[in-house]
Formats: sequence, C-alpha cells, structure tokens
Amino acid sequence: MSEPTRRSVLKTGVFFACCGISHVRLARAQSSPVEALPVKEITGGVFAFAGRPEMMAANNEGEICNVSFIIGDEAVAVIDSGGSVAEGRQLVAAIRARTDKPIRYLINTHMHPDHIFGNAAFGETGAIVVGHHNLPRALTARGDYYLQSYRDAMGSELMADIRIIPPTKLITGEEQLDLGNRKLTLKAWKTAHTDNDLTIFDEQSGTFFTGDLCFIEHLPTMDGSLLGWIAQLEELKGIKATFAVPGHGPVPSAWPQALGQEQRYFDALARDIRKAIADGVPMAEAVKTAAESERNNWRLFDEYNVRNATAAFAELEWE
Repeated sequence: MSEPTRRSVLKTGVFFACCGISHVRLARAQSSPVEALPVKEITGGVFAFAGRPEMMAANNEGEICNVSFIIGDEAVAVIDSGGSVAEGRQLVAAIRARTDKPIRYLINTHMHPDHIFGNAAFGETGAIVVGHHNLPRALTARGDYYLQSYRDAMGSELMADIRIIPPTKLITGEEQLDLGNRKLTLKAWKTAHTDNDLTIFDEQSGTFFTGDLCFIEHLPTMDGSLLGWIAQLEELKGIKATFAVPGHGPVPSAWPQALGQEQRYFDALARDIRKAIADGVPMAEAVKTAAESERNNWRLFDEYNVRNATAAFAELEWE
C-alpha cells in the first residue's frame, strides 16, 4: 500500500483550496483505514497469512514469508511481523478485526528481514518482542546492512519506517508463554537455517510454527549450517504436531511430511558437493551444477542455489 507522494499532496491541496475545502477536511479525505492482511483461520484461534514465493520488492511490500497470530483467553501472540512496516500494520489491523485482546508477544523466529522488518508496526501495541538468545547479536551485526541493501529492492518510501528492533525477552532452550489457558512452547535450536532459529508449538491446537526451519516450494536458504540443519531434521520430525505453519509454503501443511521436500534437496546438495570435493573440482565450478536435479522442484532455485552450494562447499570440505 503506497503512500501519496509530496507532489500529489501539493496538487490535491491546491485543488481543495480552490474549492474552499479546509486543510482539516483535506487530511480527512486523504486518510483511510489500514487494510487488514487477508489471514485465514486454520484452526480455532490460530490465524495465518501465506507469503508469496518471491524476492522482497516494492510491488509485494515484502510479503514473502508466512506470518501468524494466536488468540488466547487473555492475550494475543504474533509470530513474525512480515517484510515491511506496511505489512506489519496490515497484520495489526487483521488482529484488531478479530479481537480487542492485548497483543502481549511479538515472536521473531529468526533474523531475516522478511520476518522482522514489520516489527515497528507493533510499537504502540505494547507487545514484548521475543527471540532466540542469539538474535540480538545477529541483528547488531547485520541490521545496518539489511537496511541499506534492501533499499534498492524495496524503495526508499517503503523502507522509510523500517527499524531494526531486537527482542527483549530471550529464549534459551525451551520456555512456555501463556496467553490465558493457551500455552505456547518456544524452542531455541542449534545452528541450522541461521544460528538464531526459534520454533513455537501451540499446545491447544497442536499447531507447529517452524519459522524457516521448514521451507516448501520456496528453495531453502542457508545462513547457518547445512550439517547442523540435516542433523536436527529427525528431532523436528519427532514433534507431535497436528499440522505446521512453515516459514514459507502452504498454510497449514501436513507434519512431518512438510519436511520431505527440503530433506531431499539437502541430500542432493550434500551428495553433489561431497563428490565434487572428492574429485578435486574447484568450488567455483562445483557450485554451478550442485543439486541441479532439484531445479524443477523449487521456486527461486536460480536466486539461491549457488549461494547455498557455496556455503555447503565451504563447510563440507573440512569434514
């Protein structure tokens, strides 16, 4: 949802002035309610929006990851704020369209901009920002870079309100949050997608919010450890969930079947990179063909696979 430009505001102001319309009425004419994000209720009190399998850009307002909220008897918890303040505001509007209970927690599943750029939209809600104990350090290291690097793709107008807002409640190991007769179990994972991955399990509905530990359709992106991710897949599969909300992909998704696609990709990537290393193929050549058998199974393969293969090569050559 784009904001009016300065030129359009001035033009409209001149028009209304000529018609004898006051500045107050002009402001009222220009203001409009924030459109609610089109979430769906996937089970009682659990709502989710499925992001697009695209790169973050101005035309999609950064709406590329799945965002969710859970309503308890006393309060609401939000899981990821989206890829822009504009999306975050629409998420707040979607919550307010369904309940006036306080938004007690905003849970960030990890550091990537598509999940945390909407945090500033929750500033006036009083929500406590929750994250993995490594998340503040990661945002300190990457935050300025994210703000600068996404300006070209997103546009200065959409980026204007975005702030890097770290969590103040940090999760180490497992911890429960209570929304009023509705408990959420949060778990901080070892390095996998990133070194600050957090999952959320809603005990009441059996819904498992995986963050980016689970990708479907959208190619997984590695900013942590391929071996660490593979090593934790069995533990992830062991979580007794009714269904899952992945970081990217259909909501809801069957669990643990949702992990099958990314496990196949990881196996192909590791197999191809290990063979290239054993054959003495230079990294620059190896990454061009690694996991090529998976190309037709994923969106954004060209955008991310070489990067994944490069990270995997750097990790696996020291096994």
